[in-house]
Amino acid sequence: MNYVINILDRSGLLKRDLDYHLLRAAMVIIFAWFGYDKWQVAEIRDLVPLITHGPLIFWMIPVLGIKGTSVFLGTAEWTFGSLLLLGYWNKRLGILGALGSCFSFIATFTIMPFVPGAWDAAAGGFPAMTTVSAFLLKDLVLLVVSVYLLKQDIVRVIEARSSSDQQNTLPFRRAA
Repeated sequence: MNYVINILDRSGLLKRDLDYHLLRAAMVIIFAWFGYDKWQVAEIRDLVPLITHGPLIFWMIPVLGIKGTSVFLGTAEWTFGSLLLLGYWNKRLGILGALGSCFSFIATFTIMPFVPGAWDAAAGGFPAMTTVSAFLLKDLVLLVVSVYLLKQDIVRVIEARSSSDQQNTLPFRRAA
């Protein structure tokens, strides 16, 4: 086992921030792809049973209609993905993207207990999942990744601010 650990240590897998950068890249790709799908009205029609049972998003289709919901969700997901991408260079924008991402996955994960057909009645109901609940369960992982990115970006902004404050409070030195 030590041999495997040593190989992994030399592989670059433990390089500082590799996990952070890989998770950010994965979220950018996910939002780009999911956002594209949301622009397709057919995608929203397929999601109507989920959206209408979401405790945080049930209002979308009655208020915005199918097309409006499509535009709203597609725009939101591309916005969050773009902000996460910009977070590579500007952590404050990354924080906004991570906050949006957190809200997005809270909104979708909270659908799980309420959506019809989420629990396999033939297997006794909860906790026996169907593909509907399994589809929504992935949002738990995406929520956790969003919280991780949010935490990392906040820490980096605070560290940069502290570093800047320390530089600004250095004693004034007169030129000789």
